[in-house]
Amino acid sequence: MSEFEVEPIPGLPALLPDGEELLWQGTPLWVPLAKRAFHVREVGIYFGVLILLRAGFILSDGDGWDVVLGSALWLVFVGLVTVAILSMLAWFYARSTIYSISSKRVIFRHGVVVPIAVNLPFKSIESAGLRVHSDGSGDIPLALIAKQKVSYLLMWPNVRPWHFSKAQPMLRAIPDVEDVAELLADALKAEAEAVPSDVAPHHPNSASPESGSTSGAETASADPLATSSSS
Repeated sequence: MSEFEVEPIPGLPALLPDGEELLWQGTPLWVPLAKRAFHVREVGIYFGVLILLRAGFILSDGDGWDVVLGSALWLVFVGLVTVAILSMLAWFYARSTIYSISSKRVIFRHGVVVPIAVNLPFKSIESAGLRVHSDGSGDIPLALIAKQKVSYLLMWPNVRPWHFSKAQPMLRAIPDVEDVAELLADALKAEAEAVPSDVAPHHPNSASPESGSTSGAETASADPLATSSSS
């Protein structure tokens, strides 16, 4: 039995301390996750192009459609199996992931084979972004202060794509993302205002809780959520 099977609250490895409130929990939508993290659409297009090229080569050699169908069937089979496996992985990842936002931090609990929890206190978050996709789901990447680092591989797929050197944890493929972004912005603002501005930057331990992955992170004020959208 893993520690996550006895979570006091699903997604939280322990009860929150007194004075800290759980504001929101959510999980990724598996279909958007399959499209944007596992790239099932691009994989399907890739196999489609392979099939067309194969058919073109066979026809250019003077063979008939019966030869084309016989030759392309195995590519169709391999393509369908590949897309099915990637879709199944996306479903498992979505089911094993829980994002939590409290009044003090953001918590990622994820992992299919080896579940892990990554705890990001608000003081370790430099800024947050928002990306809304045409299907209504969206992403909230979190830029961290310089001394707070996370592993890209450890966080994947809950990480902003292509930001390898300074990985940004990301709440990915979540529904009602604009409402969640507004909630997070309000929580970050409230936490920043609760820490005296003349004390916070010079006393890293003045706010709790501490991160589970690193220590000694300096207090940082959080920028309001910057909003962008894509189709």
